[in-house]
Amino acid sequence: MGGVSKGKKSKKALSKIFHISSWKLILVLILLVFLSATLLRFDHIKMSELREAVLTADEQEDTNKILSTLNELRNFTLKHIVFNILEDNGKQQIIFGTGPFYLENLYIHDAKEAIKKQQEEIEKKGITDENPNGNIFAKVAEICDGNARTYGWPYYDKRYLDCYTTELAKYPSSSSLTTELEAVLPPVENYRYDIASPIWYPCVSGIVILIAIIIAIWVICRLVFWISTSIALFLLNRGK
Repeated sequence: MGGVSKGKKSKKALSKIFHISSWKLILVLILLVFLSATLLRFDHIKMSELREAVLTADEQEDTNKILSTLNELRNFTLKHIVFNILEDNGKQQIIFGTGPFYLENLYIHDAKEAIKKQQEEIEKKGITDENPNGNIFAKVAEICDGNARTYGWPYYDKRYLDCYTTELAKYPSSSSLTTELEAVLPPVENYRYDIASPIWYPCVSGIVILIAIIIAIWVICRLVFWISTSIALFLLNRGK
């Protein structure tokens, strides 16, 4: 008897749900849409905070902190719906994810180390001493250091690196050195990140969005049924 009464109660509950007034469904839908937008906004703000933490760690040149904050950002983005608006060449486009960002200071640090190692290798080979222009690295560094002080470049700014390779290339006997130096510089793309998020994920905002979509389809089906029924009744009455 208990099973029968429970079954009747379930049927009554389902019947009540399916007979909810359309205006009530529309009201619930409006509330869910507002809640979905709010949750998506919170996810975007959280992603922005985590991305800013990565960039702050990059400014501090703390490799361990960069890795930890980057992993935290990646884990959050992959498990949430991160709705973002990206501006590209004056045009705005909707994307899902962090959008592109660069670890500029880490690149500059690694490029500095690459230049230092390359210079040490060249000096070991005795190439610098044999150069008719003398120690060209010292001359290039003097010019670029002066430019850095004049224009306020941070040490080993990207503009400093460009200056370094440009000035080094002015010495005919150093063409091979310039090529070697450019070859050891790390690729910029290795320091570019663009973490994509799923279009839908079963997080809080994802579940709310899913419920809103179901109710929206429910309301549309009711509307289509009401319109088709009204047209059918009108045609029947007109036929009489």
